[in-house]
Amino acid sequence: MRLSLGRWKPWLRIDENTWDEKSTSNFSCRANAHSLSEGCEARLIDRLGVKLRVKLSSGIFIFKDSVVEILQLAVRKLANSMRIYGEAHCDFQRLKYIDKEEAIDNLDRAFESKLEAFHSLYDVSKNQVDYFSSADTASLILMRNAIHHRDHLLFNSWNHEVALDEKYKNYLGAEFLLVDYPVLGAPSKMRYFYKLEDFYLRLDDSLSSPYLEKKMGVAKRASLLDAMDSELSFLEIKKYAKSEKYPIGQIYINIIPVFISATCRVFGTLKKNGFTFSGFDARVYEEPFTNELEVDFSKFTHMPLRIL
Repeated sequence: MRLSLGRWKPWLRIDENTWDEKSTSNFSCRANAHSLSEGCEARLIDRLGVKLRVKLSSGIFIFKDSVVEILQLAVRKLANSMRIYGEAHCDFQRLKYIDKEEAIDNLDRAFESKLEAFHSLYDVSKNQVDYFSSADTASLILMRNAIHHRDHLLFNSWNHEVALDEKYKNYLGAEFLLVDYPVLGAPSKMRYFYKLEDFYLRLDDSLSSPYLEKKMGVAKRASLLDAMDSELSFLEIKKYAKSEKYPIGQIYINIIPVFISATCRVFGTLKKNGFTFSGFDARVYEEPFTNELEVDFSKFTHMPLRIL
């Protein structure tokens, strides 16, 4: 752990073994920093990489902002965005008959808000959860970054790509393959499809894509793609699609089960670490996402859809 007295002051180290948890919202640690005077303020970089203001009082550094509270805020934001998406999803069928563009845009923005909230939680919990060791969590970070830094036309939803502005007319006669994953052994209750090819265009160097994820090196891109191929059954999906003569650009994946699995992984890890869920939405989602929901990516299902 490191302590800084100001912008130009050298870093001082504090022994993490001296941590003394006082409560869920206040932490303190003793430091052998005899050069500091009582009452001075400093900035502490905690174990999550979060900058926290602290004040020296009789040799004890006291947190003014708790790591727990920061985590709780991020979880509440994610849970709230999940509820808002659920509401937009429920309203979609009604609204599409009144204003199709508004219905599609509302749902797209609601899903993108979930990705942003998931990334916010990643920012403050990545020292507790290894997001890039599992394909479900890593794929959401990949999607969020691609959509957030939108300098390409990848990762548009099925609704945006086909239904918006009558773009289905561009695909008359074409047949698409829609892939889903079972949740608790049954078809998922929500479906939101993205093109499988877009993941490869961000990660597969062999495609010479201009849209590769530049923040990753070749090895990391290859490792993540291998994980998606195996853990999310992307490779098996491609094999089936090829056997049925589907072009990869006509394969769409339901991303909702991936989001469910990733959120279960993160919430479950945080809870095992002693995290307490706070706020109505977070408490509502706590039990299903830490103890109930489960996705089996090995048993994907597929449905053909022809545009007529």
